[in-house]
Amino acid sequence: KHAAQWTSTLESYAYPILGALPVHQIDTGTVMRVLDPIWQTRTETASRLRGRLESVLSWATVRGYRSGENPARWRGHLDNLLPKRSKVHKVEHHAALSYTELPAFYAELRKQAGMGALALRFAIMTAARTSEVTGAQWSEIDLQAAVWTVPEGRMKAQREHRVPLSQESIRVLKAAKKLQSDEDVAAVFEGRRGKSMCTAGMSAALKRMKRTDVTVHGFRSTFRDWCAEQTAFPREIAEAALAHVLTNKAEAAYQRGDLLERRRTLMDAWARFATTAPRAKQASNVTPISRARGQRKK
Repeated sequence: KHAAQWTSTLESYAYPILGALPVHQIDTGTVMRVLDPIWQTRTETASRLRGRLESVLSWATVRGYRSGENPARWRGHLDNLLPKRSKVHKVEHHAALSYTELPAFYAELRKQAGMGALALRFAIMTAARTSEVTGAQWSEIDLQAAVWTVPEGRMKAQREHRVPLSQESIRVLKAAKKLQSDEDVAAVFEGRRGKSMCTAGMSAALKRMKRTDVTVHGFRSTFRDWCAEQTAFPREIAEAALAHVLTNKAEAAYQRGDLLERRRTLMDAWARFATTAPRAKQASNVTPISRARGQRKK
C-alpha cells in the first residue's frame, strides 16, 4: 500500500508538470510549481510529495544524472519559500468524552455484546492506542503477573511497553477468550478467520451505541484529563501510562525504569472510577419557598 501511494502522489501531482523533463533541468521554480498549488489545501500530501521529490532527485545526483544542490530540499531552502506546516495545517483533535461522563458511558458499554465492545473496554482500561489493542496477542499477556507487554515493533515510540492490568482488564480478557472460535487463536481480540480484529471494530461498537460524538483514540484524552484534574499522581506517571516519550532530555536520562508498580496503582484507580456506577439524582423533599407561599394563600 505504501509503495502504491509513493508512486501515486508523483503521478497525480508531479508528473503533469515535470514528468517529461530531464532531471538536470528540474530547478527550484519547477518544484514550486508542483508544491505551491496544494501546499495550503493538502498540506500533508504536499509535504510527503516534497520528500519523495527530494529522494528521487538525490538518487539522480548520486547516479550522475544531475549535479548541484537538491531543489526539493526543505531546510535552508524551501522553508524560506513555503509556510511551515504548523501554520497552514489545522490540527484536528480526536473527539473525547468528558471524564465526568465516563462511568455512565462505561456502564452502557458493558451491556454491549461482541468482540468490538470488549476491545473498546480494554482500550479504555489500559489507555492504549487502537492499533496496540487490536494487535494484542495472547503471548503478550501474563495473567498471573497481570501485565500486558507490547513489543517495540507495535509501539509508536519503537520501545517495549508494559501495561499493568486491573481486575476489570482481566475480566475483559477472559470474556474475549470465551468468544474465540478456537483455543489456539493467537489474537486476543479475534476478527475474521482467526486474525486480529481490524481497527474499525471498536468504532463499530460506538456506532451501535449511537455515540458519534466521541472517538476511540479520544479515551486516551479522557484518561489524561482525569489524571490531571482528579488525582494527585505525578505527571510522569500519567505520561508513562500513555507510553509517551519524555521530551525533556535531562528528565529522560534519569528516568530509566518504566514505573510499572506506580502505574499499577494509577490504573487500578482508573478502573475503579470507570466502573463505579454514577450516583442517581435524588429527588428533593424540600418544597420551594415560592410554591409554599402559593399553597398557604390558597
